[in-house]
Amino acid sequence: MNKMKFMVFFMSITLLFSGCASMNNTGKGAVIGGGSGAALGAILGGVIGKGKGAAIGAAVGTAVGAGTGALIGKKMDKKAAEAAKIQGAQVEKVTDTNGLSAVKVTFSSGILFPFNSSALSSNSKTSLAEFANLLKEDPTLDIAVIGHTDKVGTYEANQKVSTDRAFSVQKYLQQCGVAPVQFKEVKGVGFSEYNDSETAEQNRRVEVYMYASEQMIKNAEASN
Repeated sequence: MNKMKFMVFFMSITLLFSGCASMNNTGKGAVIGGGSGAALGAILGGVIGKGKGAAIGAAVGTAVGAGTGALIGKKMDKKAAEAAKIQGAQVEKVTDTNGLSAVKVTFSSGILFPFNSSALSSNSKTSLAEFANLLKEDPTLDIAVIGHTDKVGTYEANQKVSTDRAFSVQKYLQQCGVAPVQFKEVKGVGFSEYNDSETAEQNRRVEVYMYASEQMIKNAEASN
């Protein structure tokens, strides 16, 4: 890449990120959706989603247009607003591998686990039942469930318990009527993503991601 091309690329990325902070998902979808496809989406996901966004997204294989991105961004804005009404829900807007808006939901008290346990509390079930209603409203939403843990014990033991936690959440959401086909990834990450800025209890959690399925992308493209 020559010097001129590098400067153009650098200025483009700078302008893109300077605008993201003040936009909702509708606007972000229009800008990011008009980018250069999955490769750029992975970069944006890694930054905007703090490393998590690059791990989710339907494999569409082609660049997603600006109009499609805007429609999906509007839909994700609505889901984020609905999720934020659930007791204890912490909602973060992230970006998937296609550069499309996605939503991460973590519960400050609703989906936390006792030490070395994957058993759902009554508070967990209450929050999850309400969250399930949101997920069922749109069967074109894809879902990823990621279990986390503290750093007490061996890596293998923590890997198992974080995985068990993720599957406990998936199982209960399905019992509440969420379609099994919507779950595209359910896994634990052990303490490989332990957050040192949080307490051990806060790290014993599950995160749920909502993002656009291939069908949602096709529907949005057909609406343009």
